[in-house]
Amino acid sequence: MLDESFHQERLRQKTPSTGLRELLQSGPNATGEGSEASRAAFGCVRSPQEQAAAIELRFQGGNSIWLSYHWLGWWHHNPSEGLLLKFSGDLVYLVVIRGSNLDRPISGGPLTLLAGLQQHRILWVREMSEEKFREIADSGPTIDSIQVEQFESQAALKEWLSQNAPAFVSTR
Repeated sequence: MLDESFHQERLRQKTPSTGLRELLQSGPNATGEGSEASRAAFGCVRSPQEQAAAIELRFQGGNSIWLSYHWLGWWHHNPSEGLLLKFSGDLVYLVVIRGSNLDRPISGGPLTLLAGLQQHRILWVREMSEEKFREIADSGPTIDSIQVEQFESQAALKEWLSQNAPAFVSTR
């Protein structure tokens, strides 16, 4: 089981800077001090005047991927299914975030995951452990799973979507 300290410790490791690592290390810490607010499900910049350049998707196994907000196209929220994000760059990436209370604000402010995505203020979203689920209960947003798939063709995208996230096939 990995938690926030794992991701922060990984950033502090003394390895050659990769640019992104340097940028993340120079930013505020994850305790909520400075300009970042973080909770169990996601972290965001506090100031409405600030925006993130990318969103980090954190998986329970310790892996992460970053996707640029410049690539973020349409997205669809279905409260009973979760959230579907479409990123278009060199390939098309679909991100399915399944969880509950995704439109509920984090404590201490009005910002929700949905509003934060609209404003490009979400820095990271993470899959949560059973322990974190119990801590949160119904008091805030929870993330059950994050699924990321890449596509080279529209036909493959539609096929995958109909098999893995049929609730999102019709965006009406």
